[in-house]
Amino acid sequence: MISNPSTHVFLNSRKTTVLKLLAAVLMIGSPFTTFAQKLISFDKKKVSDAALVSKLPGFKNGYAKVNGTTLHYVSGGNGKTLVLLPGWPETWWEFHKMMPALAKDYHVIAIDIRGMGSSSKPTSGYDKKTMAQDVYELLHSLGIEKAYIAGHDIGSMVAYSVAENHPDMTEKLILMDVPHPDPTFAAIPILPAKGTNTEKLDPSKSFLWWFAFNSVDHMPEDLVAGRMAIVQKYIFRYLLKNESAIGPFDKAVYNTAYDSKDGIRAGNGWYKAFPQDIEDFKTYHKVEMPVLAIGGAFYGYFQFVLPNHAVNYKLVQAEGSGHFIPEEKPEEAVNYIREFLR
Repeated sequence: MISNPSTHVFLNSRKTTVLKLLAAVLMIGSPFTTFAQKLISFDKKKVSDAALVSKLPGFKNGYAKVNGTTLHYVSGGNGKTLVLLPGWPETWWEFHKMMPALAKDYHVIAIDIRGMGSSSKPTSGYDKKTMAQDVYELLHSLGIEKAYIAGHDIGSMVAYSVAENHPDMTEKLILMDVPHPDPTFAAIPILPAKGTNTEKLDPSKSFLWWFAFNSVDHMPEDLVAGRMAIVQKYIFRYLLKNESAIGPFDKAVYNTAYDSKDGIRAGNGWYKAFPQDIEDFKTYHKVEMPVLAIGGAFYGYFQFVLPNHAVNYKLVQAEGSGHFIPEEKPEEAVNYIREFLR
């Protein structure tokens, strides 16, 4: 028992100091919250799917109930179907710089995958095999039996799973900067190597801290809801080579999509499913349809793992791009895709 009154005063003073420090970080006066508020200042109507689609003439919003969930998608153009699957922490909007050009030659369908944007956010089904089934059933509901399947980041994992589980539907496959989870994912270190720059990606010493953070139950939702802009700020800074490629308006779109407990929980579900995805990969054979892999920040990783994923693949590098190829190098990506799909 502490009986010295001066000790009580000291402990109470320290407690008060700690609480004030926490308040300084979390309350409006903090620079981090001020950053988030600047993004939130965008009228949500201006970053709604209806407003976004209005910026892309010839495209329209659609919704489909498939595989026990509801998917939102944006479609436009004519020709063979080209599916675009986006990744974390973004939405279908990450392809907006590419879609008008691609729509000149293809029927483009950009999909908010399960848990993303205006698609439903169920409590389960975030393994990539289930999400591939979502895509398959969506296309089938639209009367599409054959398509080119492309994805970036998490969407690239889903695209590969579509090809593995529905090869009859996948005419050609396009992967951007990320492969499907395989046993190498289980070897990703939780601690940075000595000398690692945690502010800006060095491909030779990458530190994918969000893989672990997003895999924690409940805590990220409680900690980040209302502050997702802070997470996105550091992710974009770390992974972009051209930081101006994703502007304030784009960041407002993505912040609006994820800045809730449900939005964070659903997006994190993709990461929590990695152990199951790895087990599923062990049962797969190399895909046999033509594959185009476009590498940016993780071009070297693609070089290492692709031989175990595909029989007939072509690997190209988006020179000068970080991880977010569709926004950093959209013209180069469109050209690579057009050439591959001829």
